[in-house]
Amino acid sequence: MLFYHPCYSDLSLPPRHRFPINKYRLLYQQLTHSSCAQWLTQSQRIATPEQLTVCHDAHYVAQFLDGTLSAGAIKRMGFPWSPQLVERTLRSIGSTLEATELALNNGFAANLSGGYHHAFSDRAAGFCIFNDLAIAARTLIKNGQADTVLLLDCDVHQGDGSAEILKSDTQIITCSLHCEQNFPKLKQTSDYDFALPTGCSDDTYLATLDDALNLCTRLHQPDIILYNAGADIYHRDELGHLDISLEGVLARDIQVLHHAKQHQIPLMAALGGGYQRNISRLVEVHQQLFVALQHVWPERFNTPRPQ
Repeated sequence: MLFYHPCYSDLSLPPRHRFPINKYRLLYQQLTHSSCAQWLTQSQRIATPEQLTVCHDAHYVAQFLDGTLSAGAIKRMGFPWSPQLVERTLRSIGSTLEATELALNNGFAANLSGGYHHAFSDRAAGFCIFNDLAIAARTLIKNGQADTVLLLDCDVHQGDGSAEILKSDTQIITCSLHCEQNFPKLKQTSDYDFALPTGCSDDTYLATLDDALNLCTRLHQPDIILYNAGADIYHRDELGHLDISLEGVLARDIQVLHHAKQHQIPLMAALGGGYQRNISRLVEVHQQLFVALQHVWPERFNTPRPQ
């Protein structure tokens, strides 16, 4: 299933705000005209404060929910606080939790939001409020649904919040492929960090990804992969600094999905980052994940859904 909710894009932001909030709605609309349309569904799950506190400080959670964050905390968050933002945040995390459970049972699922990897245990940063993939990973371990979880972060920015939250979790493996000379300036230490140079091309990126996947699978034998499929590795991304073509983005997603299928590892994908003023072009980059699904699982995503 591919989880979506209209509130992903129903957020009022100041004029020329840097976050491309409309990309979720436009991607959903594009997918309704594709062979993936039959798998689109609207998640009804809303994350609870108890679910958030498996990774986040209870005082921080309460301040966000009741709108009492300091001005400095709101500035670091990157969004003006509003009840809309609270609903969007809780529904997005709820969708990641639901998609993760479904992937564990059915092999694959995705959230058309998520990948909020800059959220730390006690604060928001870089448009990330609560760290949905870290929450999903800890929830699986807590509930005894998995022994080992691989958090594979292929957003162009390092998953610093994930690294900070999960630094002591021996059953959750954090692996980040990111541009070295990019946000965040102060990097955290993941279990595996693959720092790529500015201007890195397709061949180097894909070879590094192959090394990362094989290393993590061989050493840790994960029960599930939580995949942050950031679109900001694309060479036209305004906050990216890598030189990855659209074909390279597709090859990355095929490589990750094929690896999971080949090794029979369930995979849940989240949308991750992407920053282009040209929203149509940005949506095309995000669409590569769903094109990859049709390549890797044609029997599922190119055929009618079972009734």
